[in-house]
Amino acid sequence: MDDVQLKELWNSYERQIEASRILNMQSWVLNMKCFEELQKQKAGARLNRLITIKTVAVVLGIIWVLLLGFLVVHSLVLSKIFFVISLSMIMLFTTIAIVIYIKHIVLIRQINNSESIVETQERLATLQLSTINVTRILFLQAPFYCTWFISPEWLRNDWQSVVFITLPIALLFTLASLWLFRNIRYENKDKRWFKILFNSPEWTYVLKAQEFINDIEEFRREA
Repeated sequence: MDDVQLKELWNSYERQIEASRILNMQSWVLNMKCFEELQKQKAGARLNRLITIKTVAVVLGIIWVLLLGFLVVHSLVLSKIFFVISLSMIMLFTTIAIVIYIKHIVLIRQINNSESIVETQERLATLQLSTINVTRILFLQAPFYCTWFISPEWLRNDWQSVVFITLPIALLFTLASLWLFRNIRYENKDKRWFKILFNSPEWTYVLKAQEFINDIEEFRREA
């Protein structure tokens, strides 16, 4: 075999290697796109269910606020002062939650329309933190469910039961709600009480969507 034949054989071998490399690269890109699309579809399915949950919550919340508002408007007398204050505070916290839930729905739709993985991850993280914050806020209304039935007449005629039964219970709920408001944070997500408290589709769907999107990054690193 002369030098010309040897050179031609070597060039042919290099062309085969290059063709094989290009084929492998094309196969990797195709697999990557298929895997990415599949993971996005899985994440989108969880988020679409979450939209349904939050939409129902918004509708029920609006009905609840309207009902409470009706009761407040028709109870504006001194004898129902505790009733009016308690319901007004519950209305306030519920309204805040409704506004946040509407923002969540808009954010989820933006996540579903995101093409960038990094952008999707950032928006999912924002949704996760906002879910934590709205839960903290909602717990602040708990004490007012213990005071709506108090009346000036009851205080005059049976103040002992109010002071020694109703108020301690209200104080207990107040301390519990303040503790939860202070401790419901992302840093405590691995604690047992946090996992029990957030063991609902509203939270788990977000975590599952994050897991699907993070798998794409893991697949890219391992490929």
